[in-house]
Amino acid sequence: MAVTETKDSLAGEPTCGSLLQQLQVIWDEVGESDEERDKMLLQLEQECLDVYRRKVDQASKSRVQLLQALADSRAELAGLLSSLGEKTYIGVPEKSTGTIKEQLAAISPALEQLREQKEERIKEFIDTQSQIHKICCEIAGSEKNCEQLVTPSVDEGDLSLKKLDEFQSHLQELQKEKSDRLHKVLDFVSTVHDLCAVLGMDFYCTITEVHPTLDDSIGVQFKSISNDTLSKLAQTVESLKEDKRMRLQKLQELAAQLCDLWNLMDTPEEERSLFDHVTCNISASVDQVVVPGALALDLIEQAEVEVERLDDLKASKMKEIALKKQSELEEIYARAHIDIDSVSEQDKIMVLIDSGNVEPSELLANMDNQILKAKEEALSRKEILEKVDKWMSACEEESWLEDYNRDDNRYNSSRGAHLNLKRAEKARILVNKIPALVDTLVAKTRTWEEDRGLSFTYDGVPLLAMLDEYAMLRHEREEEKRRMRDQKKFQEQQMSTEHEVAFTTRPTASPSRALGPKKVVGPRANGAAANGTPNRRLSLNSNGSRSMGKDSKKENRTAAPANFVAISKEDAASHVSATDSSPISP
Repeated sequence: MAVTETKDSLAGEPTCGSLLQQLQVIWDEVGESDEERDKMLLQLEQECLDVYRRKVDQASKSRVQLLQALADSRAELAGLLSSLGEKTYIGVPEKSTGTIKEQLAAISPALEQLREQKEERIKEFIDTQSQIHKICCEIAGSEKNCEQLVTPSVDEGDLSLKKLDEFQSHLQELQKEKSDRLHKVLDFVSTVHDLCAVLGMDFYCTITEVHPTLDDSIGVQFKSISNDTLSKLAQTVESLKEDKRMRLQKLQELAAQLCDLWNLMDTPEEERSLFDHVTCNISASVDQVVVPGALALDLIEQAEVEVERLDDLKASKMKEIALKKQSELEEIYARAHIDIDSVSEQDKIMVLIDSGNVEPSELLANMDNQILKAKEEALSRKEILEKVDKWMSACEEESWLEDYNRDDNRYNSSRGAHLNLKRAEKARILVNKIPALVDTLVAKTRTWEEDRGLSFTYDGVPLLAMLDEYAMLRHEREEEKRRMRDQKKFQEQQMSTEHEVAFTTRPTASPSRALGPKKVVGPRANGAAANGTPNRRLSLNSNGSRSMGKDSKKENRTAAPANFVAISKEDAASHVSATDSSPISP
């Protein structure tokens, strides 16, 4: 019966009292002594104390652990706030209230959020530093080494936004520098492409020699931007520009030679047009030549072959070319009024060519030098020759004015009289300027002779001698005019006296024919020609015929009337009144 109750009690929820009661029942049935019973009860109490003690110890340790966890959490929170650069965090309670677990529960969400924020911040630092490191490697030209490096280390003690902003600012500067470098690289690559196109070179081989990543098939972001690449690109561009400049210079020299040879040999336009692609850049600057293949080596070689062919052809036409250049030289001297023996010079050229002792190119170069010197000399004489032309023209007008003043019918109302009257007015103004013009011409001629130590000749005659002769004749003319005016005045006084004595008698015969002033003779060349243009020098024979100079080289020059033809005093006496009406200032 007791055993059944014990089982029933064991089937329910046991308690210390029910267990002790069961133990008493068992002891009663067994017949356990009181001593044994007291001993076992004491043992039970001791075991209970031990259990409580262990539980207390465990509870105490748990409390300590919770306190440590709370302290660690607070320390971690402070560390996270310090690392992230935050002074406070909104999710953390300002005061420590409640149980330890409640305090832990209150701080755990904020701690978890700060941990997540730290992880995100670390990722940002790693990403920023990785990009910085990568760009630095690209600039340094060590991309392969950078790919093998591990993730950059992050200083977790300082994960503040300020520090992150510093890294990001540095990254932005590097990105800008990378962008600038990339633009420079692309500009260099574009320039190399254009230069290679003009020079007829392989762009791919040229650009990949600098760096393999510069090929057009590779993306822009993968192109090398290192200092070494930029330096090599700059050197390549300079080298290609120098090649372009030298090739253009060579091509322009060949084009100039072609044009000279064509002009010398009268090459037809159809044959010249075959080399338009060469001659079109004869005066172009380096920057103006942009047509692809315009400076290719095969094109230059083609021009060189053509120049050699024309040089060989020129040798066979040497005489014709040389005579043409000699004619050009003679024409320059003729325009400059420099007297040369053209027949002798042509004979010398023919002898040189027939002898074969001189290279055709040397002979032509020598003749070109002569032509250049002749042009320089003609240029130095230009100003004086222009004044000589003005002087001679003025002398012609003076001669015409003399003839006009001797014409008794000049005031008649004949056809064209008003035109002659206007011309006479202009001629008087021009004639009055002759003395000053002659003085200026003398001064410039003497300066020219002093500078060069040579005599300035005009068709072989010293110009100063011509001017001196003209000045002398003009002075004689003025003296003659003065004497005739005195003679006329004396005759008028004599006629007046005779008229008063015998006014009833028959009028006296007219005085003998008055003597007119001598007409000034223009500048004489070779002692026989009057003043004028290269072929204006006229002989002073009785019929005033014009001397046309030497040989056939002067036959095409325009002849002009003599300035002043000398006439006798008897012929001039009848024209005293005419000459007195238009005096010429000395």
